[in-house]
Amino acid sequence: MKILVLNGSPKRDASDTMHLTRAFLEGMKNAGEQEITTVHAVDKHIEYCTGCFSCMRNGGTCVLDDDMREILEEILNSDVLLFNFPLYCYGMPAPLKALVDRILPLSSMRMEKIGERYEHVGQADFSHLRYVMICGCGFPNSKHNFEPAIAQFELLFPEGRTIFTVPESPLFGVPEAGEVTEPRLALVREAGRVFAETGTVPDALIEAIGTPMIPEEVYAGMVNGTMQ
Repeated sequence: MKILVLNGSPKRDASDTMHLTRAFLEGMKNAGEQEITTVHAVDKHIEYCTGCFSCMRNGGTCVLDDDMREILEEILNSDVLLFNFPLYCYGMPAPLKALVDRILPLSSMRMEKIGERYEHVGQADFSHLRYVMICGCGFPNSKHNFEPAIAQFELLFPEGRTIFTVPESPLFGVPEAGEVTEPRLALVREAGRVFAETGTVPDALIEAIGTPMIPEEVYAGMVNGTMQ
């Protein structure tokens, strides 16, 4: 299985959320051999989409000649797209959002009604793709924080998606917090194994991964204490 990791964190491999992604990939490897490619969006030359729509009219070629041409080829040659990013202003960090904007060449101007909404018809066959979102934030819980990012991901990828949202994610970068983070990473590894074997993850496991690791008030007190 070919997995393309699209990492939106400017911290690259040092991202708190990448601890979760690495655990998920370890779980997938436990189920079988995987071919993994990681793209750090911040390191790529990706111009902003100009909204000219030329790509949607000319068969999928963007007028901008930058690293997105290679990334689009990687996307179409992959089986799983794994989006790893920390929550920035309730959405994706800017480098990853620029990358997502530039997947427009995969769609045509023609649209069709799916259910109650209209969607652009694809110019390429990406029906084989599955999509995973792993997003962490520094808040003590998930309430009224992740909803915008989740809604965008669901609209971008209506089918074949799996979403993990994890509060208190800065704890994964603190070695002293291993007592609480390692059991959570073990759950993420299990999720990766199950995903590799079945293509889905049970809702109960996703919910367990997204719960606070330590009491909310304790975590908030720790964060506030470091600010003094």
